[in-house]
Amino acid sequence: MNLSLNQWTTRRWTVAEAVDGCVRHGLEAIGLWRQEVAHQGLAESVKLVRAAGLRVSSLCRGGFLTAGGLPGEQGRRAFAAALEDNRRAVDEAAELGAACLVMVVGGLPGVAPGEPLSGPVSRDVAGARERVAEGLAELAPYAGERGVKLALEPLHPMYCADRAVLSTLEQAVDLCLPYPVEQVGVVVDTFHVWWDPRLFEQIARAGARIASYQVCDFLHPLPADVLLGRGMMGDGVIDFAPITRAVREAGYTGDVEVEIFNADVWAADPDEVLATMKARFAEVVLRS
Repeated sequence: MNLSLNQWTTRRWTVAEAVDGCVRHGLEAIGLWRQEVAHQGLAESVKLVRAAGLRVSSLCRGGFLTAGGLPGEQGRRAFAAALEDNRRAVDEAAELGAACLVMVVGGLPGVAPGEPLSGPVSRDVAGARERVAEGLAELAPYAGERGVKLALEPLHPMYCADRAVLSTLEQAVDLCLPYPVEQVGVVVDTFHVWWDPRLFEQIARAGARIASYQVCDFLHPLPADVLLGRGMMGDGVIDFAPITRAVREAGYTGDVEVEIFNADVWAADPDEVLATMKARFAEVVLRS
């Protein structure tokens, strides 16, 4: 297992700066975000990572397929727009040679991430999950034709309303099974799944479906904005060693991304963040 910097951990850095930082700190892989790639330019981003000899461990993010659960024409248009955006994301991942396209599938239709409720809202969580399955049926063949693996990411249940109606690894694996392993897989993100009493059983069940392993800690207490409750490994409550061991025993040999959403980490010197990240990866994540 090799360490990868997820670009959001050093959010102040552009693609060019993050690529340079990886090279200077001896990392071999980087996880990129679509909006930052767009800002740098897709062609330029491809050029930068290839010139640096880096692997793109993931591209984040596709998904948000649940808006199609809104009624009538509004729902039909939202679903069509989501599919079109996801096809663009697949094309971008293919250009970058990304190991996977991370799919944050979306919350309840009409609920915007982090915003007060306004306008029509669907409270049909089961129906929202059906919209995800419908979207996956449309996108998986498209991704397969372009050599891109879609990686479904279950998020902690506190994000079910606005970001992901997939809350457990079991739900994500279930959605994968109708598709070839090279088309659809799952993300194991410690922040989101550490609490699950069936986690180790489902990691073993996922096996070759594990497309990405992402790590960061779960802080206590959580900040007012729970999106920013991720911490550097060792600063929270997660026991990383058994999770890492289970992922390795399931057959995963890919890169391990550190993905942290945290205001203090973002405000810190990115080079210091990378130095701490490397030390904690060795001391906390890989410890036996």
